[in-house]
Amino acid sequence: MWHVAMVQAFRSASPMHLVSSHSADRAPHASASLEELTTIGLEFQLPDPADEQLAEQDFWRQIDLAWQICDRFDLQTDIWRGRILRSVRDREKRGGDGRGTGFLNWLKDREISKSQAYSLIELANSADTLLESGILELEDVNRFSKRAFLETAQAPPEVQQLVSDWLKEPSASQKEPPRITRREVQQLTDEWTAMTSDLLPVEIKEKAANSTIPTRYLTPLVREMEKLPETHQATLQAEVASHPDVDTVKQVTAEARYLARYLAAATQVQTLTQAELNLELALEEALRIGCLNNTADLVNQAAQLEQTVVKLYTTWKRLNALNERVYLDSGASTPHLRALLAALEPLASQQLEVSLGDPESAFARTVRLQIFPEEASDA
Repeated sequence: MWHVAMVQAFRSASPMHLVSSHSADRAPHASASLEELTTIGLEFQLPDPADEQLAEQDFWRQIDLAWQICDRFDLQTDIWRGRILRSVRDREKRGGDGRGTGFLNWLKDREISKSQAYSLIELANSADTLLESGILELEDVNRFSKRAFLETAQAPPEVQQLVSDWLKEPSASQKEPPRITRREVQQLTDEWTAMTSDLLPVEIKEKAANSTIPTRYLTPLVREMEKLPETHQATLQAEVASHPDVDTVKQVTAEARYLARYLAAATQVQTLTQAELNLELALEEALRIGCLNNTADLVNQAAQLEQTVVKLYTTWKRLNALNERVYLDSGASTPHLRALLAALEPLASQQLEVSLGDPESAFARTVRLQIFPEEASDA
């Protein structure tokens, strides 16, 4: 059948077969031409969607197999591209100008961005590390989807070991070796987080162990609580310990998220830090009356507004400096350039004017902002 032949071709003759970067002499078809490599394993027949004689189950099985093959090529291609990019980068480090110009030019010639290149290099490094450390075997890589492999490469070492163990000890009910998707890796990450985090009380861990509370709800809680001071962590821990259920976990996760936003934004608002204000007491009152969400948004918007005002002032100063330079360079011989400067006057003056909407519309508005010179503020 076409799919059996395709799998055999992929495993034995694929130009992207994953081998260790330190074992180039074992790379398949090392002496084959580019044309030969291009045609190997890439020409296969998809099931005819109009074939009424083909059973629905067979159609989707063949489609799924074809998709898995493409997914494997995609993953292995990216790993090899990362290795190639790493070799080019390291070569340029040895013989280049020390600033990476040769490497950047090489990327530019191939229309590859710097961020994309280093992302592929990171993938290659992760693949080599997982293989050389023995966490994954060579044949295991073909059992990953691309996103699952990336997720595993970025996971903590303990989670990587869990993935490895799961691959080596498949369930007895499984007729074929398991195929790892991103969902399985995320589930193992959630379980590891729930069982090892000191931020979760024993009552919650017991619920997670007997599957009363799905672990997917606990990882966001841990991540949000990690951003908080110990005093706030203790309060939230006590709350989920007294009511160890899914609804409480969701509520406490939201509270932790708002707390983190409040605490992060409050320290950035100069208006608040300069005022005689107890931010902790204000926070406690917001918690007590149940408006923590709105309070966190209020402080966050205040921080953004201050940053916008600072950016507005620096932009206004720059505009005035450029306005003055162009004015000095122009004269009677450049009437249109002078007209441009005159048209920009509402933005260059101390009282800024900006029209919102179509001036002919009934909903048109004009925003006026007054900027006081530094000398006036010093006085």
